[in-house]
Amino acid sequence: MNRRAEARQDESRAPAAFAEDTQAFLNFLSLERGLSPNTRAGYRNDLDQCAVFLARRGASDWRQVPPGDVEAWIHSLGAGYAASSLARKLTALRMLARYLVSEKWRADNFTALLSAPKLARRIPSTLTGDEVSRLLAAPVAGDARGLRDRAILELFYSSGLRVSELAAVTIQQVDWENGFLRVFGKGSKERVVPMGGKASDAIRVYLEAGRPALVKARTGSQLFLNKNGTALSRVALWMLVKKYAERAGITKKVKPHGLRHSFATHLLGGGADLRAIQEMLGHANIATTQIYTAVEQKRLLAHHAKFHPRNRAG
Repeated sequence: MNRRAEARQDESRAPAAFAEDTQAFLNFLSLERGLSPNTRAGYRNDLDQCAVFLARRGASDWRQVPPGDVEAWIHSLGAGYAASSLARKLTALRMLARYLVSEKWRADNFTALLSAPKLARRIPSTLTGDEVSRLLAAPVAGDARGLRDRAILELFYSSGLRVSELAAVTIQQVDWENGFLRVFGKGSKERVVPMGGKASDAIRVYLEAGRPALVKARTGSQLFLNKNGTALSRVALWMLVKKYAERAGITKKVKPHGLRHSFATHLLGGGADLRAIQEMLGHANIATTQIYTAVEQKRLLAHHAKFHPRNRAG
């Protein structure tokens, strides 16, 4: 690394006094809140970014930061970030501020007067029933990978799992007798989700005729294995979904989370109760699940516009 690169790296590092309290806070989140490593890493990046800005304005550590300087940092980010990213950064700051007060390292909450950017309500992109059928039929190979990929796609759509949840599934989490899957979601919270008949059948076939060919000496109890006999990564699952969407001739962008959205939207369209969908998705707040009512309303309006006699050209 040349000197210029080293200087840039040093400028991006949070000063030691800031970093010490940040690490204590992240340790607290790990032990007390059970937040995932990815969430903690995101918080660290946000807080380090803020700390560098504050240090340049003369602050020595989190315990001495003036509230106005924190607000200045939020405003300095400007249009360079989406509202959702700004909201996440503000969440990290607020949690840190409350932690510092609880530890009696600060008497005041320096984020008390900060306001979060207004988030636009985005309607999730979903697949039609025909697109889902084509996607699920895309893995045609009868070898180990083909059987595995078919089982993965069936489980994604039938259970509405997050990609991180599916990547972490073990054989022990499958309840064959009752047709359920025990899942550990955000914050290591356990929930039970139905697998569905076709997903259960696909998983059974994969376990009998596919997985044994992928097992290696170091293989554990992970359900879905890669060629090395270890669990498929989230990136590998993302690429897998993308590959089969292209093979199925689906032109819209398809991601694992899109299958989760489709799962929820199709359940709602079929008459499922919103509370039941909330439980299956693992949403802590019903307001998060209610976004799917907007998706369903959009579909109904489209059908009305297409098929109602008064909307047809004379």
